[in-house]
Amino acid sequence: MCCLLYAVYFKDGGESIAKDIRVNEQIRSKQVRLIDINGEQLGIIPVNEALKIANEKGFDLVEVAPNVVPPVCKILDFGKYRYQLSKKQTQKKTMGVKEIKIRPQITENDLGLKVKNIRRFLDEGNKAKITMFFRGREVIRPEIGMKVFGKLIELLTGKFNIEQAPKLEGNHITMIVSPK
Repeated sequence: MCCLLYAVYFKDGGESIAKDIRVNEQIRSKQVRLIDINGEQLGIIPVNEALKIANEKGFDLVEVAPNVVPPVCKILDFGKYRYQLSKKQTQKKTMGVKEIKIRPQITENDLGLKVKNIRRFLDEGNKAKITMFFRGREVIRPEIGMKVFGKLIELLTGKFNIEQAPKLEGNHITMIVSPK
């Protein structure tokens, strides 16, 4: 038998998952913890028996957790599993952090526009980082900036989590909001 390790490739041509996936005869352990197609644990059994069970059902034996003793293997369709991994990886790549910059003396209308943009970013599945910069002597009055962040949180309705509360760092205040 050939002993190649499978790696998952994506549309962009890059290899994105560092760990290699062992399938069928490539599994090196003598015993594995086997999980059925339905997600039921079949217990710890020898690899050759697990391979027989997988072949009888017409599926592959895939090592999903190689770092535990004994390794966890699932009976599943390897092509579908590879596709699901690539889909997860591309979702991770698309989620980013969008930054919105505001000032302490921002008007109500401008703040409403910024809130609208933040909502749009959250609806797209991105995080939003709101940054307020202080110029010159404005930094001695950070409570003005905190009031603006309070208004911003009031206006920002919907499903979101405040990942990082407004925090003064040097001459700016930052807050990170993520979608639920």
